[in-house]
Amino acid sequence: MPDGSKIYFASDFHLGVPDHATSRHREDKIVRWLDSIRHDAAEIYLLGDIFDFWFEYATVIPKGFIRLQGKLAELSDSGIRITMFRGNHDMWMFEYFTRELGIAIISDELVLERAGKRFYLHHGDGLGPGDRNYKLLKKFFRSRLCQWMFARLHPNLGVGIAQRWSMRSRIANDSKETFVSEEQEWLATYSREVLARDHYDYLIFGHRHLPLDIRLAQDSRYINLGEWINHCSYAVFDGQEVELKYFTG
Repeated sequence: MPDGSKIYFASDFHLGVPDHATSRHREDKIVRWLDSIRHDAAEIYLLGDIFDFWFEYATVIPKGFIRLQGKLAELSDSGIRITMFRGNHDMWMFEYFTRELGIAIISDELVLERAGKRFYLHHGDGLGPGDRNYKLLKKFFRSRLCQWMFARLHPNLGVGIAQRWSMRSRIANDSKETFVSEEQEWLATYSREVLARDHYDYLIFGHRHLPLDIRLAQDSRYINLGEWINHCSYAVFDGQEVELKYFTG
């Protein structure tokens, strides 16, 4: 990492819900956050569910979100390395962001080493114990057959169906997550399983919608990035430590 630079992590913007005006207001805030970190950001990792729905047809993408796309293009063009993860809401991102904005797209986990620290990054869906039905559904949604079948739908129909489906989601209905105990945090449980196989200083996820920083071992922490409807939370690595922060600008 260059001297004085930082790495930023955020997830679960869920742009598109619950309505256009609210989503636009949130998008403006995200753009202001990106502007506020550009002076020292060496890398930015967006860990999934940036959009509440996304599907790339061969020649069509969902309309809207142009201010975020323009800002990401500007930051990427300035030399900031940006990586986006497929979440469970926007798993149908394919080539558009890489080809047009120079952004790498990650489907599952990503392992990094920066400034002598090891990072394990993942959106977080389908991990840990339980939720067998979703894990099966995820395999189908990620299959070429499912994607080919959806691409056969006219965009007005396909995107319309997906948007109506999105309105049933927990984030669209402002279902606030609560912390019960470390033992019941399934991503913390999954992180301990990962640590049993290899060492990581930081295991960072999205998906949970609740900002969390849990020490799993003396030198390993599980961090959840929260979301941008209720918390506007993110994490930053300054070369020494990772810290959860909240954007209020």
